[in-house]
Amino acid sequence: MRVDGDGVTGWGECVVEPAPSYSYETLQTAWHILRDFLIPGILGKEIAGVGDALALNAWVRGHRMARAGLEAALSDAFARAKGVSLSAFLGGTRARIPVGVSVGLQESPAELLRVITGYLADGYKRIKIKIAPGRDIALVQAVRKEFPDIQLQVDANSAYTLNDSDMLRSLDDYGLQLIEQPLGYDDIYDHSLLQRELKTPICLDESIYNLSDTRAALALGSCRIINIKPGRVGGYTESRRIHDFCASQDVPVWHGGMDESGIGRAGNVALASLPNFRLPGGLFRRQSGTTEKDIVEPSFEVDAEGTMAVPTKAGIGVEVVMERLERVTRAQGRVQDVATPVPVP
Repeated sequence: MRVDGDGVTGWGECVVEPAPSYSYETLQTAWHILRDFLIPGILGKEIAGVGDALALNAWVRGHRMARAGLEAALSDAFARAKGVSLSAFLGGTRARIPVGVSVGLQESPAELLRVITGYLADGYKRIKIKIAPGRDIALVQAVRKEFPDIQLQVDANSAYTLNDSDMLRSLDDYGLQLIEQPLGYDDIYDHSLLQRELKTPICLDESIYNLSDTRAALALGSCRIINIKPGRVGGYTESRRIHDFCASQDVPVWHGGMDESGIGRAGNVALASLPNFRLPGGLFRRQSGTTEKDIVEPSFEVDAEGTMAVPTKAGIGVEVVMERLERVTRAQGRVQDVATPVPVP
C-alpha cells in the first residue's frame, strides 16, 4: 500500500492471504474494504497524525488486516515527515533484535532435523516446529535428542482439544519455551483450563485480536506469553497497547510473521524493537533455493548471532525498488477510480 501526502510517500503491507484459513479476511475482502471504505474515509482530508486517520475510520468494524496495512503506510509517511525511523516513531529502543524461525510439518523426523540444521547454520537461535495430532511427540523427541540446548517452541495451530490434555502434558518433559495456540483459534476459556495442567507456558496467537482479549486471557490465566502480529490485531497502535499492558503485567510478548515482503518486514522489525518483545521474533525465513530478490533495498539479513539490525533511516528505513515491485504486481487500482465513495456515518 502506498500513501502520498504533502510531498511524502509512505509504504505499508496488508498481510491477507488468498484463502480465509488464518483469518476471515482475504485479498478480495481487503481490497473491497480498503477501496470502498477505509481509504475514501481519509482521502483528501487534513490529518495531523495516525490517530486522526484511525478516528475517521473507527466506525468500520473488524477487517483488522485491511486497517493494519493502511496504518502501516500512514506511519511510514509520518515518520519520514518527521525525519525519524519507524522504530523511534513507535517507541522502539533496540538497535538489533533476536530472530527465530518457524518450520512447517515435514515428511519425517529425519527431514525435520535436516531443515533445522540448515536454519541453525544460518544463525537462528530459536526454532519453532509445527505439530498436529499423530505428528507431535515423535517430532519433539527427535529434535530434543539431536539439539538438546536450542530454544524450542511448538505451534499447534489450534489442532487439539481438551481431550488431548494427556499428550499436551507430556510435552512438559522436553523443556519447551512455549506451546502456541494448542486449542481453538477463537478460544480463551478452554486455554485457561489447559494452562492450569501444564508447566510449559501457553502462548496465544489467533485468539488475541485486541487489548480486550489480552486482558481477558491474562485475567483467566489462559496463557503466559502473547504473540503479537500487527495484521491480526489491527495495526501498530493496537499492537503497542497490547505490548504495554503485557509489560505492566510482566508478561513477555514476541512478534510473529505472515510471510511479508521487505515492506511489511521493515515494519515488523521496527515494532519488535520495543522493549517488551523479549522472545525472538518470527520475522524472517529465507526460502531454500530462492534467487528472487526482495522488493526493497537494502534487504534484511540474519547475522551469525541470530539477530537482525533495526533500520535507522527515516520511516521504514528501506527503499522500494519499483522495477521489482512492478514485476510481481498482478493488479492495481486507485481509489480515485471509485465513482461514489461510501460516506462515513
